[in-house]
Amino acid sequence: MDRNAKVAVTLGDPAGVGPEVIVKALATLPREERRDFIIVGNVEALERADRVSGTGLKFGSPDADDDRIAVDEVALGAPLPEIGKVSPVAGDASVRYITRAVDLAMSGEANVIVTAPINKEAMNLAGHHHDGHTGLLAHLTGSKSSFMLLASERLNTIHVSTHISLKGAIERAKTERVLATIEAGHRHFLRLGRNPRIAVAGLNPHCGENGLFGTEDMEFLAPAVEQAQAKGIDVVGPISADTVFARAYNGAFDLVIAQYHDQGHIPIKLVAFETAVNVSLGLPIDRVSVDHGTAFDIAGTGKANHVNMLSAIAYARLMARSPRQKA
Repeated sequence: MDRNAKVAVTLGDPAGVGPEVIVKALATLPREERRDFIIVGNVEALERADRVSGTGLKFGSPDADDDRIAVDEVALGAPLPEIGKVSPVAGDASVRYITRAVDLAMSGEANVIVTAPINKEAMNLAGHHHDGHTGLLAHLTGSKSSFMLLASERLNTIHVSTHISLKGAIERAKTERVLATIEAGHRHFLRLGRNPRIAVAGLNPHCGENGLFGTEDMEFLAPAVEQAQAKGIDVVGPISADTVFARAYNGAFDLVIAQYHDQGHIPIKLVAFETAVNVSLGLPIDRVSVDHGTAFDIAGTGKANHVNMLSAIAYARLMARSPRQKA
């Protein structure tokens, strides 16, 4: 990785497993590589995680001659919240961390953001009414919209909609949005050096069976595919959702366009529960996240698995090495 490149890692909800998976993941890296990272959060929370994880790391504002991991300290205005509990203090802290990391990325001080998990209930209790990282990041960067890509070794899926009701997801699956999702996924894979084979998953059972089970696939999805093909994108569909993910997993496609949250999340979490990562596309900054929650039930026990954080870090490094493509 470029020695001048920086990965900003947000602490997530400080009452969850975020601090633990961060310290465990960074502890596996060679000491010189840790200098590529800056944690946005609180030294106190990291030291608490270090004690239960036994990593032996040191945190602070390192110079070139010591081995402390850099921390961009974010003031909480309250005591560090209790581990494993939903609280507005923790929810507010998680938003403060993300806001600061976005500032670092927008200013060029960080090349990519890696986010640890947040708790939507805690965030909303603190008065931050967003659907999660994706909506918050779009708001903070002034972006009209963003797209959620779930990436793994053998299956990748990008979503037309994510954290809205199923009824709302059906209403959102219109030609313009489906086409924009195809284009976002296409640009991302080109950036990483691949011309992707893309499949669009159908919305209705069997893509509606020519109108027997709904007409949305014919009215909205098929025209989006045709328009994308006219732009030179290698895309087919709509293809029935009960087969397209298996076909992609077995090598037929590099990327599947999922029409709503569960349609894309269920297959990814079935085949790559510990290694899949969440990537935000369509933003002026780069962001990668773990694809798991705050796990309050095991937070503070030292049992949290850091494999997913390592996957997120690896993907973030890949993006940091790849120049952004203009939309």
